[in-house]
Amino acid sequence: MSPSQISRRALAGLLAAPALRAQLASGPAPDESHIGSLYPFVQKQADSSPVALSFLRPEFRSLKEWQPRARRRVFQLLHYAPPPVKPEPQLVRRTDRGDYVEEYLTFRTTPDVRVPAYVLVPKNAKRAPGIVALHDHGGFYLWGKEKIVAQDGEHPALTEFRNRYYGGRGITAELARQGYVVVAIDMFYWGERRLLYGADPPAIRNRTNELTSDDISAFNRRCQQNEQLVARSLFAAGITWPGVILWDDIRAVDYLASRPEVDPQRLGCVGLSVGGYYSYLLSALEPRIKAAVAVGWMTSYPHQIKRQVINTIGLTFHIPGLYRDLDYPDLAALTAPRALMVINGSQDGLFHPGGVKAAFEKVNACFKKAGAADRVSTRMYDAPHQFNLEMQGHAWEWLKKWI
Repeated sequence: MSPSQISRRALAGLLAAPALRAQLASGPAPDESHIGSLYPFVQKQADSSPVALSFLRPEFRSLKEWQPRARRRVFQLLHYAPPPVKPEPQLVRRTDRGDYVEEYLTFRTTPDVRVPAYVLVPKNAKRAPGIVALHDHGGFYLWGKEKIVAQDGEHPALTEFRNRYYGGRGITAELARQGYVVVAIDMFYWGERRLLYGADPPAIRNRTNELTSDDISAFNRRCQQNEQLVARSLFAAGITWPGVILWDDIRAVDYLASRPEVDPQRLGCVGLSVGGYYSYLLSALEPRIKAAVAVGWMTSYPHQIKRQVINTIGLTFHIPGLYRDLDYPDLAALTAPRALMVINGSQDGLFHPGGVKAAFEKVNACFKKAGAADRVSTRMYDAPHQFNLEMQGHAWEWLKKWI
């Protein structure tokens, strides 16, 4: 067809196409839900949830009778329960760090999985309290446990990350200096358990200091883009991502409790972001944890749906169907009457402010009904998504008080 034969309608369509494509690519308006016209239906489902196993429901009067039932339901939804195994640790190296000894080792969490770990042991530790320290998500996958275990000669990007989110401190070393035996493992999909392909170059495989910031950003983008594929693959295999992570965390408690330097009656956990999420869940599901600190991950699910899901409830967090039985703050009653501190930042854009407020109220209500109001602390700081030095100071005081 020659240009002279193009109809006015076709010409108008050609002229409008770039504008249409730009409009389609622009996404939701600033006050519009990220799921647009589908939002009313989804929000209605959340708002109509019975939250059938909330301890705050009047039919639940006994914490001891309610907890096994609620805990059993959460485990069912995780869809992951490999045969239990002994840790069978294998020490790779031991490094004297002055105040403490750092061990790098692996231990078994399933019959066919060994996880890499750092264990920090204070000098002359004997029957010392133990801490499971959980690293964050951060959209930063090349390293996991090293975000909270500082290493000599580490990549500058790792140091910069720790400066931004942890006040420049390796929190495991801080805890070891306070007398705790600390274990930190790589979560599935991070650090030594990250997604690699056969064509990946040695610099990526060995995480050398030759990597540029652009290299690291490209790797992080690839991992972020592939999260949904990995999660779909896990779902296809009949399991969930949180199930895998929590199983490893519970087995880390097994290993920590087995250490001769550790008092198995004095265990705790702490983490930021995804680590805060799993610190909270670990204390809910593992009664051996006597005190927990969860930083930078607390909300009530229905408040997140309009615009907060996109950067908050990823598939590394998602337990399908949980909200029909329990809202996230309801899980606090699974920790009670053991001790729990929950920390959030008022500038943390990952969470709807109303969701954090509602969650704090519910967490406190759970502990009050459990007769343990003095064993919970919900703290809001004028801060973004981070575990800063002020937060750390209060967290360490909390752990010292209850472990």
